[in-house]
Amino acid sequence: MTYRKMQYDKAGPTVAAAFESRGFIARYCPDADTARQTVLSLVDPTDSFAFGGSLTVEELGLKEALIARGNPVIDRNQAATPAERIELMRQALLCDTYFMSANALSADGQMVNIDGNGNRVAALCYGPKSVIVVAGMNKVCPTLSDAVVRARTCAAPLNSQRFPSKIRPCYLTGKCADCKAPDTICAQMVLTRFSRPAGRIKLILVGEELGM
Repeated sequence: MTYRKMQYDKAGPTVAAAFESRGFIARYCPDADTARQTVLSLVDPTDSFAFGGSLTVEELGLKEALIARGNPVIDRNQAATPAERIELMRQALLCDTYFMSANALSADGQMVNIDGNGNRVAALCYGPKSVIVVAGMNKVCPTLSDAVVRARTCAAPLNSQRFPSKIRPCYLTGKCADCKAPDTICAQMVLTRFSRPAGRIKLILVGEELGM
């Protein structure tokens, strides 16, 4: 066990408790396997589900596990055309359970997310009956100000590398330029400081380095 892992296991339950105090259902899981089983236990076998473009969700194999047990999926990646993809993203806002990760978390129980199209943060705020956020402890920051900085200057430039661009500064340089590029991936920034109604947003904290 590494020292970082020891730190995660000691701090994780305290961070989860901070989110619980703000209306979230929050669980700390020491490893990916435990996190996967915890997520599956929170989703009814008949619930429809959809997801944002989360590497963490991919790393845990949640989509495959849910499909394997028969949960119906609204999968924008199965679209044949751009128009169909947009329509599936709209349908995802009315699914039973929406999966995503977070760009940053603060130790006092607040969540920061940045989006280009806004579909992911829209689902987080309203629409799906339940939202499950899965995040590695590497995304936890000491303060809310630190979480905003992480989301903008760390997570966003990293995520930008997934979407090639000839004009987006963070794709070209790897650094945030506080840009106004037409294809900016930072069009929407949402702070979630409370889950309303209580329990709608469920946070699964994982004691591993996951996502960006």
